[in-house]
Amino acid sequence: MLASLALLAARAGVARAQQGGAAPAVEAWQITPPPQSSLVFARDGSLIGEIGRQWRTNVSIRTLPKYLPQAFVAVEDHRFYQHDGVDVVGIAGAIKDNLLGGSRGASTITQQLVGNMHPDLIDRRDRTLSRKLREQRAAREMEKHYTKELILEAYLNQISFGHGWYGVESASQHFFGKPAAQLTLAEAATLAAMPKGPAIYDPAKFPDRARNRRDAILDLMAAQKFITRANADGAKATLLHTVANGGVSAPSPYFVDAVRAYAERTGVPLAQGGLRIYTSLDPVLQRAAVTALLDGTAAVEARTNYRNPTLANHAKGSTDYLQGAVVAIDPSTGDVRALVGGRNYQESPFNRATNAMRQPGSSFKPFVYARAIVDSLPPNAIVPDTSLEIPQPDGQLYRPRNDDGDFLGNITLRQAITRSRNPVAVQLWLRLGADSVIALAHRFGITTAIAPYPSSAIGASVVRPIDFVAAYTAFANLGTPVEPRLIYRIEDRSGRTLYAQDVRALPPALEPAATFVVRDMMRDVIERGTATAVRRYLPKDVPVAGKTGTTNDNTDVWFVGLTPDIVAGVWLGLDKPRPIAERGVAGGTLAAPIFGQMLARAGYTHPVGSWSPPPGVVTAELDRETGRLSDAATPPERRYSEYFLSGTEPAALRVDARRLFALGPITF
Repeated sequence: MLASLALLAARAGVARAQQGGAAPAVEAWQITPPPQSSLVFARDGSLIGEIGRQWRTNVSIRTLPKYLPQAFVAVEDHRFYQHDGVDVVGIAGAIKDNLLGGSRGASTITQQLVGNMHPDLIDRRDRTLSRKLREQRAAREMEKHYTKELILEAYLNQISFGHGWYGVESASQHFFGKPAAQLTLAEAATLAAMPKGPAIYDPAKFPDRARNRRDAILDLMAAQKFITRANADGAKATLLHTVANGGVSAPSPYFVDAVRAYAERTGVPLAQGGLRIYTSLDPVLQRAAVTALLDGTAAVEARTNYRNPTLANHAKGSTDYLQGAVVAIDPSTGDVRALVGGRNYQESPFNRATNAMRQPGSSFKPFVYARAIVDSLPPNAIVPDTSLEIPQPDGQLYRPRNDDGDFLGNITLRQAITRSRNPVAVQLWLRLGADSVIALAHRFGITTAIAPYPSSAIGASVVRPIDFVAAYTAFANLGTPVEPRLIYRIEDRSGRTLYAQDVRALPPALEPAATFVVRDMMRDVIERGTATAVRRYLPKDVPVAGKTGTTNDNTDVWFVGLTPDIVAGVWLGLDKPRPIAERGVAGGTLAAPIFGQMLARAGYTHPVGSWSPPPGVVTAELDRETGRLSDAATPPERRYSEYFLSGTEPAALRVDARRLFALGPITF
């Protein structure tokens, strides 16, 4: 039927083109296929959004239950099957009511279709007589060219139900979470109540008002013999239920925006509409990410020392309250399982997860330490956490400080990353060479420029959140980063695949053994370092590693963490960088809890896989306080397993092959 509709419209245009010698503009009586949106689905096949200025999916009237179009006819135009496009009887009644002080319209479904389909030709806001006459002429002409069934089908696909949802299929999906073909009688009558005023009779916002009008329509349907009185009474006894989140399985507007932007960059013809886009989103994790971010930022705003505007109390039209972003990626595939680009999409659609450029602070340090491990510096190497003064090209002195204002003196490399000591990272940057660290970070997948200054060692160069989180997938994959993947495939209306994306792994950035050592050092950040808050939400048997980040003046806070099956990052800050609060601001206290809450809510509370040392790693039991091999005098609480690249382990553990063979043959 939809194909027939398009064919009839095309034929009408061709006929007039042949008469006039050139293709004319569309006339008000012509039925033209309305624009359709493209549907976006999560990895489980559930709907998460649509792409298009008007969210619409056209359906054939013959796929709908008979009572659905009948409900619209009953309330909007009960003489629809008798008139020629203009209801003369209805007009006479409307004139009489107006003379007596009443008010009712007399526009037929055909007239409404003319105005809604061609608002540039028939502006229904124009109340003049000339507009009404032009509309009537067009309606009569439409009825000469199209059947009643085609006109009613076009009407049902055209009308607005508010929220940017057009047509009964879109309205059914977003209000009731099902295709229009599955609507009950009560639900059909509820949708038929809305054309009179989509904002007034919105069943999600005003259920009582919508139910009253629904019941009145059911009475009309019974009076007009579309249904029996028993059918009407049964439907009226039905409770009115709408689905949450506008019928999508998870609130995902920022993710859908990212999908749209990516699809457009690949050249997929989104403008034609009607496409089906299958994505990597996990609705459970996405819901958890949204909730954790909203709860976590609200908790920050509730602090007594918080002085910035809040989401609940800020200037209208402004977005100067605390913002945030969350990205969660499956490290085995690069699939983006969750993505939140802000706290309120309606107020601020700017996608901070994909478009913001923010300083990562100390969450950049793992790339510095990775370079150190590759450079044969073992985790138990003693490094000084001391005051530094580094001359800069402009004559200024750069003096890196720690957040707590203290210096710990000589500590191990493992302790330095666990406690996030800034002078140590800067010294490593200087010792290893800025170029070597920058090159390694780029191999991890960071695409933004990294300035060759000592401050970059502690995250002074900006990054894009989604790329930064993706770089951490290398720590989960023993050295091999993967590109973020949002889209599995895109199909056209006939089911033909227009685009498909495979898993894309980058070249290995680090050897597996070195990556394992760095990741294990990052585990201590969770167990006894700056991100112990994570353990309030995830049990000890779930392996977790990660790094916190806090920038100068407390303007940005981060936590990027990983388990065997997920890598996720959380960023908080204000769009125009300024201190989040006067004190108590750190990635471990603000961002890390959001990470933990998100994974706990999504069910990541059971161990999935393990992190075992790969070949090339040597294990030894050390004294955590001295960094030396433990002995009989080492207290149990100070003993721990340390990991070394083969050849960097303590000398006492190295085997001298020449000495071994000098001892004689090996016998069994």
